[in-house]
Amino acid sequence: MSRTSRVPRLSRTEDVPVQGRQLRALGSPYDDGPPPTLPELYRARRLDMVRLALFLVDDLHTAEDVVQDAFAAVCRTHGTSLDGLQDPGAYLHTAVVNAARSVLRRRRTARAYTPPHQGYGPPVDEGLLLAEEHRQVIDAMAQLTQRQREVLVLRYWSELTEAQIAQTLGLSRGTVKSTASRALDALEKKLGASR
Repeated sequence: MSRTSRVPRLSRTEDVPVQGRQLRALGSPYDDGPPPTLPELYRARRLDMVRLALFLVDDLHTAEDVVQDAFAAVCRTHGTSLDGLQDPGAYLHTAVVNAARSVLRRRRTARAYTPPHQGYGPPVDEGLLLAEEHRQVIDAMAQLTQRQREVLVLRYWSELTEAQIAQTLGLSRGTVKSTASRALDALEKKLGASR
């Protein structure tokens, strides 16, 4: 059974009987009589509005929430008598579509959000594998700027040339050379201070 078949279809062209009078189909003005009250509009149009919201948000529970929020907004704005509205059905239709759009915007924002990468912690056996002097170097490296660390790791661990590092990081060769020089000076000071 599809999701949309769970909600009974209400024809958009037929009038709906509510407490001894006929409510016109959605989009029809109520020029020959008083507009319906909010409870009458709810009974007559709720399922049709849930169906509309279901097509827009593709989730029955969310669609029901959207319709409930739309009815609550109509009630807050116009009360239960709906006297100030020329066409309450059209107003409700617009409220449901706008509420569904808000849900879709929030979904899109939530899906686009990528939490910042926390990085991996050190391996459990790192303390056993590294000698004390290696740990000091790693601690000193952690205090350098990101660019300085990248340049030193690419130069001394990956054994890239200055030209290759410049191409990899999108820097000039001069920037790579000066960054490496400053990073080595900083490392020397940090390691000298720890001894």
